[in-house]
Amino acid sequence: MKARWIKPAALTAAALLVIAAALQIAGLIPKFGSSTIDRSQPAVLQAMRDLSQYHAAAGDYQVVVDIEKDVPWVPSSIAGERTLFVAAGSVDAFVDFGGIADGNIVVSEDRTSVELKLPPPQLAKPNLDNQRSYVFSQERGLIDTIGALIEPPQQQQFYVAAEQKISEAAQRSGLVERARTNTRSMLTGMMQALGYRVTFQETPRPE
Repeated sequence: MKARWIKPAALTAAALLVIAAALQIAGLIPKFGSSTIDRSQPAVLQAMRDLSQYHAAAGDYQVVVDIEKDVPWVPSSIAGERTLFVAAGSVDAFVDFGGIADGNIVVSEDRTSVELKLPPPQLAKPNLDNQRSYVFSQERGLIDTIGALIEPPQQQQFYVAAEQKISEAAQRSGLVERARTNTRSMLTGMMQALGYRVTFQETPRPE
């Protein structure tokens, strides 16, 4: 079998890349930059739909996501990464009136009172504010730093983790109960304006 020799030009290119990365880490040369040109086409409307949701409450949240990736038996200065990501976003609590059937609205015989059977409030998916969400700090080992020069790492994992933590916070913060109270207050005022006393029942949420 013939031995395969690496061409001197390839060795030179590889050596220059390593030297440039080391100088950049040391701050002796500026980071590589690129220009961005947006040639995107205008958005095209594909569909429209009617909404039956009453958004009764909203909460604003902020979370610091701390994600660390370690390589076993290797010092963090050589390989590994730790990122602190600050995320800000909001969560809406709503009641879907679209599922209310005729049997869920019961008017008394003397037409002075009405009983409403409402679906329970739900929490919408967290809406992250991109302008207020950012990488606060990031520490990388030498290998990960060089890799980031060649292929910038994706930040999607930080947004996914932030959405999950904000969603959990919304469930614990009493937002659902506030939406329930606000919805009943709104309907009570509307029914009283029509001359009805109103009572409420809550139908179970379908699985």
